[in-house]
Amino acid sequence: MKDKQRVGFLDEVRGFAIICMVVYHAAFYLKEVYKVKIPILFDNWFYYVWAVFAGSFIFISGIVCRYSRDNTKRGAQCFFMGMLVTFVTAIFTPELTILFGILHFMGISMMIFGVGEALWDFVPALVGLIISVLLLIFTWNIESGVIGIGTFSFTLPAVLYESWVFFPLGFAKVGSADYFPLFPWIFLFFAGAYFGVYVRDGACPKFFYSTRIRFLAAAGRHTIWIYLLHMPIITLVLFLIYGR
Repeated sequence: MKDKQRVGFLDEVRGFAIICMVVYHAAFYLKEVYKVKIPILFDNWFYYVWAVFAGSFIFISGIVCRYSRDNTKRGAQCFFMGMLVTFVTAIFTPELTILFGILHFMGISMMIFGVGEALWDFVPALVGLIISVLLLIFTWNIESGVIGIGTFSFTLPAVLYESWVFFPLGFAKVGSADYFPLFPWIFLFFAGAYFGVYVRDGACPKFFYSTRIRFLAAAGRHTIWIYLLHMPIITLVLFLIYGR
């Protein structure tokens, strides 16, 4: 988004989310590489806190698509950066290689949205938002081999999880640090894209469009660079502290 189009509240939330992601990745690296025990962050319940942080980042990325002139190009650039992360992590931290992380996911999601933008716009914003949320809930446990809600859920065929071909879709065959498959997350992205219609048209409360915490807003405007640079910096700092 250009400066005159900035939505201050969204920048602040995205800035807070990326800072939380940096802290989480630093803790994860300490735990997996240096075997430092960190309570709370890796308790089972904290998964839901992590999902909120990551989810808010994805939701806002969907909203921002409504401000872009070329989502296909942005998506291709984002996916390229994701592949760069894969290359670097495979060389320097092979045990923590990111094969399909949030940059890969967002890149493909942007391209899907960009290619079919005219088609998605045939669906009214409210209808699209509701459908996206329902599909998000319906596919939330797809990594565990289950799809559906409550008594209306069923187990997916095991063959889907036996090939790496379906790995980006959420049928995990191989491991990936920072794994964000298309299902269920793409439905959260599209929920953001449909909600973005209201944001773009100025239908949200006034506080959405002003900036209060400039530090968070600045971080929110540069999330892609923070994401790309934070792991090399964390790796270097921890190396200086703990050694190889």
